[in-house]
Amino acid sequence: MALTVHEVSTQLSVSTDTIRRWDKKGLLKSTRSDNNYRLFDLDEVSKLSKKLSVNHNEASVYKILKSEKQTNYSVIELFAGAGGMALGFENAGLNHILLNEINKDACNTLKKNFPNGTNIICDDVKNISFQEYENKADVMQAGFPCQAFSYAGQGRGFDDIRGTLFFEFARAIKEAKPKIAIGENVRGLVNHDGGKTLKTMLKVLEELGYKVQYRVLKAQYFDVPQKRERLLIIAIRNDLDIDFVFPKENNYIVPLRDALKDCPPSEGTQYAKKKKDILDLIPEGGYWRDLPLELQKEYMQASFYHTGGRTGMARRLAWNEPSLTLTCSPAQKQTERCHPSETRPLNVREYARIQTFPDSWDFQGSVSAKYKQIGNAVPVNLGYHVGTCVIEMLDSLKK
Repeated sequence: MALTVHEVSTQLSVSTDTIRRWDKKGLLKSTRSDNNYRLFDLDEVSKLSKKLSVNHNEASVYKILKSEKQTNYSVIELFAGAGGMALGFENAGLNHILLNEINKDACNTLKKNFPNGTNIICDDVKNISFQEYENKADVMQAGFPCQAFSYAGQGRGFDDIRGTLFFEFARAIKEAKPKIAIGENVRGLVNHDGGKTLKTMLKVLEELGYKVQYRVLKAQYFDVPQKRERLLIIAIRNDLDIDFVFPKENNYIVPLRDALKDCPPSEGTQYAKKKKDILDLIPEGGYWRDLPLELQKEYMQASFYHTGGRTGMARRLAWNEPSLTLTCSPAQKQTERCHPSETRPLNVREYARIQTFPDSWDFQGSVSAKYKQIGNAVPVNLGYHVGTCVIEMLDSLKK
């Protein structure tokens, strides 16, 4: 139920200032009414209020989740990147028979960190045939890049997606026929082209012989110290009696303080002097609106007069909250990710901690390439939670 800030405040006994602060910090997602009032989902605000009120205890301490139980279930992953989802799946107890990635640095990262016996193919997915894996992979997973479809929503099935990387994911599913297919993408895909793009994807998967459901997962509720939202699509082959299982949210969040405690030193980028002078004036958890008015105008320039919060600009993170969503660079003007107490961008190892990569995960390439790999990754702990759901679904076949 979408209500105004005052209506939500009255029903939940949470102050309007607190709700607005949560919105500004990215803990909530508000919308606008026809008369331009900011609207909030009552259930979402209620849930956040309860999670933030939970006493800090061992459950919310930063840790990289790993199951002691290993399975024999096999996975093929496309567009594997630096291995965030893959490592999460492995930590849950799944086993990869193929990892594919085209980016040279990311592929070198996979080779560096996965066992020598892991089949890693560094090539364009278009050049890979999956026919030899027919009925040999239990799971096909892909964090496919999303481009606009030329014919989205025209009812052409495969022709709607031809020329896109989702087409290659669908082709791989068609050839390998896995029991379960997992697609992962940004939340924005839900509303892309008025929802037609996602609708087309779901239709294609159904035409391939799969029943399909999707959810938007908020990483901050899955042992990840980061406000990051990902779309999860689960497709189950029609001939299998398997119920859908999606991750269930924790009743706590992990603050940045826990994630960065005793973080080892590492390389990282730095601010230019002019930007550093500006960010020196920003308090913990603050952003450009905390500057004096004249400095706001000077720093923001034309953006000062635009509508919208622009809350990522001149942004300093807060110790007692999850980080904002990490991007491919922590120092860009639209998406600054300044350390909570030091005036510098988060360094590479801090980036990795926030994405729940272990300190031993060795990223390959230049500093900018490392930031990009980490920023594009699925948080490892989020992958773990998805992986445990996959195992639960596959285990149900035995029962």
